[in-house]
Amino acid sequence: MSRHFTNAIYLSDEVENIIRSSKFLGKGNNGVVYRIDNERIIKIFNDKKVCETEYIILKSSMHHPSFPKVFDYGDFFIVREFVDGIRLDKYLNHNPLNQKLVRSLVDLINDFKELGYKKLDIRCKDLYVQEDFSIKVIDPKDNFDREMPFPRHLMRGILKRDSIGEFFYYLQKIDRNLYESWRSQFKEYLKKLAEKDKKL
Repeated sequence: MSRHFTNAIYLSDEVENIIRSSKFLGKGNNGVVYRIDNERIIKIFNDKKVCETEYIILKSSMHHPSFPKVFDYGDFFIVREFVDGIRLDKYLNHNPLNQKLVRSLVDLINDFKELGYKKLDIRCKDLYVQEDFSIKVIDPKDNFDREMPFPRHLMRGILKRDSIGEFFYYLQKIDRNLYESWRSQFKEYLKKLAEKDKKL
């Protein structure tokens, strides 16, 4: 297996050997992911600080069932549990939301609060839907550093897939107060976006 990255970062011979014997899964803005075996993946990061930040978030969160376990960490890599399932954005392209799935999303944001996150938000593409409609997280970013009091990106991703009506319908059944809060904040966010577009 050849490298799928060309940036000049130092990796030990052990990590290089792991990469060579692993299956390439994909490449994103922050790095490259390889599948080591049925249980583990290794993510190689472009930036040492980004790697450290993600490790801190995962390490502090891995006792929660929605987060993958971390097995190893270095300056430019994390070895963590492989997360199976269907990416939420892809799931919504072909399937409707249901109450179990919305409940899992609400529980996840509540977990974020419990963990002391400032950013109560995550993108659809960083969530994986399991067979029982529970949710698994990959690639959490800036949760301790950036302030976001409601799941703005999550709801925008749901809106893009024409599922926001279903989301609010089930949210109202699950938690009326949360429904009122998130709906109000999201409407205000969309209003600001529309005003910004008018100025362009």
